[in-house]
Amino acid sequence: MELSGAEILLECLNREGVEVIFGYPGGVITDIYDHLPKTKIRHVLVRHEQAAVHAADSYARASGKVGVVLVTSGPGATNTVTGIASAFMDSVPLVVITGQVPTGVIGNDAFQEVDIVGITRSCTKHNYLVKEISSLAKTVKEAFHLASTGRPGPILVDLPKDVISGKTEFKYPRKVIMRSYKPTYEAHPKQIRKAFDLMAKSKKPVIYAGGGVISSGAHRELTALAELMQIPVTTTLMGLGGFPGVHELWLGMLGMHGTYQANMAVAACDLLIAVGARFDDRVTGKLDEFCPDAKMIHIDIDPTSIKKNVDIHVPIVGDCRNALSKALNLAKEEFKDREMDGGGAGDRQSWLKQIQTWRETYSLEYEQTDDGPIKPQYVVEEIYRLTKGKAIITTEVGQNQMWAAQYYNFTKPRTFITSGGLGCMGFGLPAALGAQIAHPKKLVIDIAGDGSIQMNIQELATAVENKLPVKVAILNNQYLGMVRQFQEIFYDKRYVATSLASAPDFVKLSEAYGAVGLRAEKPGEVTLVLEEAFNIKRPVVMDFRVAREECVYPMVPAGAAMTNMLLA
Repeated sequence: MELSGAEILLECLNREGVEVIFGYPGGVITDIYDHLPKTKIRHVLVRHEQAAVHAADSYARASGKVGVVLVTSGPGATNTVTGIASAFMDSVPLVVITGQVPTGVIGNDAFQEVDIVGITRSCTKHNYLVKEISSLAKTVKEAFHLASTGRPGPILVDLPKDVISGKTEFKYPRKVIMRSYKPTYEAHPKQIRKAFDLMAKSKKPVIYAGGGVISSGAHRELTALAELMQIPVTTTLMGLGGFPGVHELWLGMLGMHGTYQANMAVAACDLLIAVGARFDDRVTGKLDEFCPDAKMIHIDIDPTSIKKNVDIHVPIVGDCRNALSKALNLAKEEFKDREMDGGGAGDRQSWLKQIQTWRETYSLEYEQTDDGPIKPQYVVEEIYRLTKGKAIITTEVGQNQMWAAQYYNFTKPRTFITSGGLGCMGFGLPAALGAQIAHPKKLVIDIAGDGSIQMNIQELATAVENKLPVKVAILNNQYLGMVRQFQEIFYDKRYVATSLASAPDFVKLSEAYGAVGLRAEKPGEVTLVLEEAFNIKRPVVMDFRVAREECVYPMVPAGAAMTNMLLA
């Protein structure tokens, strides 16, 4: 039976188990939209293509599935680039389908033609321009395989108009065979043994976990290994939720805005065990002063990430869960009938006591008075207290993002969704929509800033139309807060182009979109507003008028060592 390219695409998506597409129609892809109602696939109409990618990104992170985006050619395609770059930096599995002008006029500057394959080559795991309808099914199969295996990432599939409208016999491949792509999942036993021996002998070890722990589902193995071998744990921003944020071995997040105890422990450790992390500059700071006396183990499924930024003593290429499981089995066998020796639990008591001493320098301290302005940290702490850590938190980017990471204790994976590597403003609201669609019964909260929320605030219409009861908590300081903070600390308070005093009335704006708007201007109103919002089964925007010049601390100046922390 012959099918059109549009029908073949949708049948491929159906066979890949796709349940939802985030998209925006246009002329070139109208054939696809014409056939879409004949499928069981849900389509979520966003109000901007960038938001479609952020929503699909968050859906993928919250559900563990591949997110799917469908947009038209030209500006529809170029509007996806920021979202694709964010997903690429954070290793999120996406398939982004873009329309393209007919193959016969590609390169002739046709109406709404752009070389989206060329544009996105540096920020996709792989991309395709499908020139023949006969290769469409195979391409889609490969796209989903590439997106979801190895180190996950976004795949772009560009579909010319004549491929979409043409017809051919439909055959869907049963499996994918790609000679040049064979990711290593099984960690080498000899490397695991080397790593375990270092862990057993170490007197001052630290586990440094990243987003790979969450994407591989290795959180249970990580926790069990840390408990058995009594190794304190820190994570990157992307790794939050990969280790319980209330555990006695939890150090907090490390890095530029990490806790004092996390950064000091990493700097003083004699063994750093990196799991699914990439040693980016926000974590290492000044490279020649990062972990100066430590040996390093690095577990990652992406071999190009290992030794990319720092020298590694024991490299382990493989799936994080597979590697941690093997290390855990070794630990159970070794310590089954005896106490850990040569640097085990007994010898580590002085290390754990030292860490406790560092904890006493409480680097997240702030003061909230009854008659003073609302402190943004207090708002986040109240959100945590009321939700007991059971909500899914998305964030925008800036101070709001860091306060969410610092003051909300994430105890489970896939409950903190943020733009980490790219730091993309406008991420949080569409991300909240994607997470809510993935988990309709869960409370989803976007912790936002008044600057970042305005970059995709039109998606309130999407939330209302789709009856998605997301909650948006705007920490409204009437500034581009993080840049203002830099100007305060490093530029003698010369505030240039960071004031947002002319921002809209977010309560009225929310109501105009059909959502609920609430406001808190005094500390005593914060809890009341949050409780009211959480009990409303509709989209709610909360405008918290917070202290205008509050800063995020700790803070490590750019280019400094991670021990050179500015404290509150």
